[in-house]
Order: sequence, then structure tokens, then C-alpha cells
Amino acid sequence: MSGPIRARLTGVGGYLPRTVVTNDDLAQKIDTSDEWIRTRTGITQRHIVSGDETTASMAAEAARQALEQAGVNADEVDAILVATSTPDQIFPAVATQVQALLGITRGFGFDISAACSGFVYALASANSFIQSGLAKKVLVIGSEVFSRLLDWNDRTTCVLFGDGAGAVLLEAGAEEGEGVLSTHLHSDGRSGDILYVDGAVGCAGTTQHLKMLGREVFRHAVVKLSQAVDEALEANNLTGQDIQWLVPHQANLRIIDGMAKKLALPADRVVVTVDRHANTSAASIPLALNEAVRDGRIQKGDLVLMEALGGGLTWGSALVRM
Repeated sequence: MSGPIRARLTGVGGYLPRTVVTNDDLAQKIDTSDEWIRTRTGITQRHIVSGDETTASMAAEAARQALEQAGVNADEVDAILVATSTPDQIFPAVATQVQALLGITRGFGFDISAACSGFVYALASANSFIQSGLAKKVLVIGSEVFSRLLDWNDRTTCVLFGDGAGAVLLEAGAEEGEGVLSTHLHSDGRSGDILYVDGAVGCAGTTQHLKMLGREVFRHAVVKLSQAVDEALEANNLTGQDIQWLVPHQANLRIIDGMAKKLALPADRVVVTVDRHANTSAASIPLALNEAVRDGRIQKGDLVLMEALGGGLTWGSALVRM
């Protein structure tokens, strides 16, 4: 009798827009400075879409890279899950647009809206599809054009975010103790008013700008991410010392440093991209993972912990043996 179906991560990919906007660039337009932004967030620059770059086009390019690394043809993909808060259209879904851009005419695709936690939610969903036998190969993508949601006159929010896309390919066939070991998802709608977008397409009297109570978000992040990390470790009978790599959501360097200290991980075991990418929401974890895999830091067999918190509030964690 065969054992349970397990999902393994076989490919990664990423895309960053061509245009780079530095802190000094922003300081020429709003009342801020490089020093003010860096000391509070760790951010020095961000990428912003231009020309023909879209949520779907970036997602498709990241997906192509993941497929190429895995040695898998696009027509072998059973499902595409795109985590995004910034679709190019209300519908069709970005996932189906990616499906068309990749030339895939089978399987299914849909979007997941869980703000900055979206990639962890999508990874958990894809893992469940594979475990249930509904799919064997699933593209999991985070793609965001957060520059669409920003009030570029509000220095408390516009300096924090950037655009980009990251992707992974999950495939059935992991051995016991390998691949996606566990995922843990949570939400609490009572705190929806501390991080949100004001209105929606066609909603009169709203700006459709991102609104955030920064101190409240920070406070919730410290507590809830700590709980999610503990949950992942306890579910697998592990301690922080067992983790080779922390690949966190890239929102704020202080939060990232806090999680690293909790796990007793040295700085060189934490993947940090917030300084160059800023907060790319659902794209931040797969972009960071892509960078660390491709530059050789993360190796096959390494134990990787991912965690994120976003508007909703939503939060979660995932533990993956590469």
C-alpha cells in the first residue's frame, strides 16, 4: 500500500519591473529622505511597473522561469494559483490570463486574495490539491502592482511598497520528510480596519488607496507571526535551531530581525530583500526564495520556514524541506 501523496518544490522564478525608484527619487517629490525611510523600514529602493508590465505579464515570466528550472513543460501544469491584491481586471482572473500567456489549454486556475499572506495561502491550497490527487503539478504565483494602490503624496505608505512577481512549481512525489511538511493559516476580520484599500472599482466616493495604521499592524505582526512560527515548529516536533533558512514576508526589517532572534538564527540564515524590493505583498516570499535558491544559498535538503501577515487580518506559516 502506497503512502500519502506529498508535494515537493521543484522550481522557482521571479520578475522585477525594469524601473527602479530610490529613496532619493521619492525625496524629490514628497517630504521624506533616504535616512528617514532606511532607519524605519530598511528599504533603499523599490521596482515600479512601466510600459507593458502588468500583474499577469510579470506572473507569467516568473512562472516560465520556475517551469524551466524544474524541467517541466507548460502543458504538464494541472493548476495555476495566483495570489494577488492587484489584478489587472476584476475578472477574468490573473491565473487564467497566465494560463493563456503560457499556452496552457487544460487544467484550472484562480486567484487568491489574502493581501501580504497570499502566497502562504496559495501554497497551502496547492499542497492540498496535490495531497487530494486533484492535481500533480501546480504553479503557485504571487504577483503585485501595488503602485496602483498608493497615494503618492502619503509618505507613510508610498515609501513602503513595490511591484514584482515570484513563482514556485509544486509537484507530487516528495518522499517522507521532504517537500511541504506543513502549512498553517489564520485570519481575524475584527482587525480589518488597520490595513485596507479604501473602496473598489465602481464604488463612488472612495479613493482606492491603501490605508494603514502602521503601529497597530506592527504590533499584530510581532505577536501573530510569532504564534504562526511556533505552530509550524510544534507541528513537526522541531525547534528554531532545526531551521536552516527563514524566508519571511518582506514588510519591515525590524519585524524580520525580531523573527530571526526568536528562532536564534544568525543574520546570514535569513533571506532579506526588503532593502531592494520593498514590500511586494504576496510576491515578496517567492521573490526572496527565488533569489536565495538561484544564488546558491538555499540548497536541496535545507529546511525553510516561511511566514507572513497581511490585511484582513490574515497570517500564516509554511515549513518546506527543499
